[in-house]
Amino acid sequence: MKLVRILLSVLLPPVGVYLTYGFSSTLLINILLTLLGFVPGAIHGLWAVMKHEEKLNQEV
Repeated sequence: MKLVRILLSVLLPPVGVYLTYGFSSTLLINILLTLLGFVPGAIHGLWAVMKHEEKLNQEV
């Protein structure tokens, strides 16, 4: 599932962020960035998913 979220965060940034965070402020920020330009949305989406995975790995 991790690989799917990473791929979706690059190809369809809001979908990848939604699968990771659900409906949250992070998703709204990502939608706005994607509307401003695909590249900023993809960068933010990838960053958000990787940051979430990093936090999950620290808890274990």
